[in-house]
Amino acid sequence: MTSVWRPVRSKKPSAAKPPEGTVFFLEHSPGVEPIRTQLTKSGFSVEIHDDHFARDEEDRIWLDVVGKKGWVVFTKDQRLRYRPLEIAALRASNARVFVLTAGNLRGIEIAGVFLEALPRIEKVLRSRPGPFVARISRSGQITMA
Repeated sequence: MTSVWRPVRSKKPSAAKPPEGTVFFLEHSPGVEPIRTQLTKSGFSVEIHDDHFARDEEDRIWLDVVGKKGWVVFTKDQRLRYRPLEIAALRASNARVFVLTAGNLRGIEIAGVFLEALPRIEKVLRSRPGPFVARISRSGQITMA
């Protein structure tokens, strides 16, 4: 029997892409720029907190709306996962939240961490339905909270 040679394909995807139709919602705590710019340059849909809500809108309100829309939240607010009203909104809306745990980073550094974490974010989004809160470390590692 003659064997046919086939090229070996890398299992690593060429670019991290969350599931089709994924929208990232940037809560104002990590800042907007250059995160929005970097994500949109990479082909992602991005919505900004202040384009939809008052700057001082209660977290439980925007979490409920954003979760019900199916948008993926990116924030630096680590307290979000400890406050009862926010936890209730998160659960009721099936929100999917990624919290950056590294403090004192500038916008370009935050964008870099987020882009570094995208392959792992993709994996979480494909394997876990909401609600959940995941932590993103400075190195881009993800830990489920």
